[in-house]
Amino acid sequence: MILLDGKKTASVIKERLKAEVVQLKTAGNRAPNLAAVLIGNNGASETYIASKVKSCDEIGFTSTLIRKPETITEAELLQIVADLNNDDSVDGILVQLPLPKHIKEENITLAISPEKDVDGFHPENIGRLVLGVEAYTPATPLGIMMLLEEYTIQTSGMHAVVIGRSAIVGTPMSLLLSRNTQPGNCTVTLCHSRTKDLASITRQADIVIAALGIPGFLKEDMVKDGAIVIDVGITRVVDETSPKGYKISGDVDFEHVASKCSYITPVPGGVGAMTIAALMNNTLHAYKRRASDRA
Repeated sequence: MILLDGKKTASVIKERLKAEVVQLKTAGNRAPNLAAVLIGNNGASETYIASKVKSCDEIGFTSTLIRKPETITEAELLQIVADLNNDDSVDGILVQLPLPKHIKEENITLAISPEKDVDGFHPENIGRLVLGVEAYTPATPLGIMMLLEEYTIQTSGMHAVVIGRSAIVGTPMSLLLSRNTQPGNCTVTLCHSRTKDLASITRQADIVIAALGIPGFLKEDMVKDGAIVIDVGITRVVDETSPKGYKISGDVDFEHVASKCSYITPVPGGVGAMTIAALMNNTLHAYKRRASDRA
């Protein structure tokens, strides 16, 4: 079994991005700027945003963090997004999810300019992804593809089973794996909550992508020997023995599944780290595209 070390791989990717930023600054250009909007004080969101800001600092990006209370109205948040869209010094925009219940996430996603949508959530970017043309790919699926590429895992002809059909992970993941690329060229089965006899399907898989948000869902008897297992889940589970009062759990029963795998990602230290690396990659790409458009 080989551990797919997302933390180590993300560090390698960020060093490459850092080298590009140094070249940009040496040539007299400004650094790419990622603007993040954080609403309220959700603990998980605070952690994610802190990781993103830290990564920006490590790479040499400028980061703009806008904090607002949960009482903010949808109209006020839409105005913040509009201002960032019109700010030429901002290359990428992300609004950290989840949002308060009185704000419709779809309206905020639609309001972000597709050219600055480095999360890859805007329908225009999702549509372009479906068509196989240049687009900002949602960061988690992109991070997984980058991880497979860094480990030079040959996926052509493999049967990949994706568990979870969300618009930001499962569905785009299935599209990327099915493309005529490396990694890619898989035969993909997309499973979900209504899939019958799921275990019989996952046991056929050469690659299993678990993206449900259900801790320990994928068990040993659901995986065949030699499978590649990618764990997207990252859930806070109450743990009274931990100083924080919780532990981070993935969707895979790692302790019992790992010994059957050829490759597997840990949680934490796997897909989560790669998601942030992919977001940074998208931000630099957005900067370059905008610079090219201005040229």
